[in-house]
This record gives sequence, structure tokens and C-alpha cells, in this order.
Amino acid sequence: MTSKVLMIVTSHDRLGETGKKTGFWLEELAAPYRTFVEAGAQVDIASPKGGKPAADPGSSDQPSEDVSWFLANAEATRKLESSLPIDSIVGGYDAYFVVGGHGVMWDLANHAGAIKLLGSAFDQGKVVAAVCHGPAALVNVRTLDGHPLVKGRRVAGFSDEEEKAVKLDAVVPFPLETRLRELGGRYERGPNWTSFAIRDGRLVTGQNPQSSAQVARETLAALAAAT
Repeated sequence: MTSKVLMIVTSHDRLGETGKKTGFWLEELAAPYRTFVEAGAQVDIASPKGGKPAADPGSSDQPSEDVSWFLANAEATRKLESSLPIDSIVGGYDAYFVVGGHGVMWDLANHAGAIKLLGSAFDQGKVVAAVCHGPAALVNVRTLDGHPLVKGRRVAGFSDEEEKAVKLDAVVPFPLETRLRELGGRYERGPNWTSFAIRDGRLVTGQNPQSSAQVARETLAALAAAT
């Protein structure tokens, strides 16, 4: 049976009060999307507002092979330009993958529809995955027992050290690594700017943009293990 994957991107395009633009990170959408479709999965894209979400301007500089592939793929770009509103999603997917980008810290972290969707998906035995700042979408997600989804589970995400390295530690609403630890997540990381992903059962997370394809591969492994 063909797996169905919902990729979730941020709709937020302002970097705090800096006056600069942000959004989702293209590599973190493109590399997993390509990995999923080349594995035979059916992929849809959703965002809080629906329609065309903004990519972080910095993520289009020196595009990778995966980003170039995505931008040249008519079906992929069509799905991105007409992303589904999260509140219109009623389930039906085998895996839910949150794309990173600083915008996630402002909208998906507190979006009631996304919080409910991800919590319900995990409670129903689905795979939940996120990369880089994507795990920020999990900080307010609870499971049926009332505990944070990340509590007691191995998790990765954009490290506090990496946030300081890009000089945005004083801009983001909260430090992601610290928040994951505060929630009881067993945070792990690799060296800055190197691929690092963790699969803890049906929860898959990755540290940074370089981890994007690896998180997708681990998501496919989690799907295979769940069948």
C-alpha cells in the first residue's frame, strides 16, 4: 500500500521584530519531499494559512541539488503554491513531517490546529517527524495521557549553539534545545551543521538543514516498522 505523507510548513514570514523576512527552509522541504516521492509515497503539503507560504530568503542562496530538483518539479511546486490549510486536514495520512525554518517558532509552535493534528496522529499510531526548527511545532503537543509528546523520548532539533552561531538566539521566542529538555525530552545532537537524526519509535527528529534527507529516510523506516 502506498504511504501518505503530509508535509507541514510555516506560514510566518517575519523574523521577530528585526524587520527581516523568514519562513520555511527550502532544503528541509525539498530533500524530504524528493526522498518520499522517490520511495513511492504520496505527499501533500499543508500550512497554517494555506496557499503559498514564504520560503526563508536565505534558503534559496546556492540551492542544493534537491532544491533545484524540487523547483523544477511542476507537481511539487503546484502543491507548495496551493498548500492545504491545516484546519482542513482531518487525518488520513500515515506520517506527518514538520519542515523547519525559523517561522515555525512563531506560528506552528502555538497553532491549535497543528497541535491537535499532531497529537491525534501520534495517539492513532501514526509517524510524527520534524527537522531543524520543525520540532518547535511539538512543544505544546500532548498525548492522551496529558504528557508532552517529547517527554521521555529521544529528540533532536536546532541546537542552542547553532542558534547562537547564526546570531538569532536573542530573536527567537524560545531556545528550542532548552525547551525540549525542559519538557522532558532526551535531547541529543551532533556537531554543528552536520547531519544528525533520531528515530525513537514513531517519533523522528533531526538537528539542522543538513539532516533533512536523513530524517526523511528514518521516517520511511518508521513507517515500514509500523506496518
